[in-house]
Amino acid sequence: MTSALLTGRWLPFPVTEGRQRLYCLPHAGGSASAFRSWIGRLEGVSVCPLQPPGRETRQGETPHTSMAALASELASFILDDAPGPYAVYGHSLGALVGFEVVQEIRRRGGVLPCRLIVSGCPAPQWVSPEDPTVDVLSDSQIVSLLRSLGGTPELFLSDPRVLRMILPPIRADLTVKNTYRYAPAPPLEIPITALAAASDARASVASMVAWRDQTVRAFRTHQFSGGHFAVLEQEARTLSYLASALR
Repeated sequence: MTSALLTGRWLPFPVTEGRQRLYCLPHAGGSASAFRSWIGRLEGVSVCPLQPPGRETRQGETPHTSMAALASELASFILDDAPGPYAVYGHSLGALVGFEVVQEIRRRGGVLPCRLIVSGCPAPQWVSPEDPTVDVLSDSQIVSLLRSLGGTPELFLSDPRVLRMILPPIRADLTVKNTYRYAPAPPLEIPITALAAASDARASVASMVAWRDQTVRAFRTHQFSGGHFAVLEQEARTLSYLASALR
């Protein structure tokens, strides 16, 4: 597959000019559109929302069900695409994917990002209750889970036609999470910033602070009020923290 084709798939929006790129990875079932409004909002930074297969502009592609395969493909793309300094940001499952992408880049001896930024996801070494295996969840149970987390418009959750499009990538992403096993490794030699929400049922503040153990460099944490999607709902505040982290 050519570099240009990969770029067009992973980066569905025009890339703006900036001294560094910020690759943004969405939550389970999410898409690049989650970060579209951030483009052009960070001075000197090219916000690059990444589009996983199986949704929106990549609707016809088969979504990944393996963390190893997803991280490997993304590592190859970023190493080929980044023209200079870059950072990686991920929310929820995207944070875990971002972490594994950085680990894969380190294993390959590639240029590491200047910073990893995470939100809505416990540190990979954090022991938390097992999620239900996605194979045993009915469509209605997955819809109930999405409804409890917020972040997905009720209009989508109540429209059978929309559900037929969004449930397959959601199931695939949940499989990535279900089958993921953390492999202990030396801490990263890059700074990490963690954005935590006080009422996030999926990622407690303590579990977010535990990301501190994944770096030997600077670690910063910022706390929001609200739940799992507070970072997207409080956009101005999130962008302020991102600007500070990338300055």
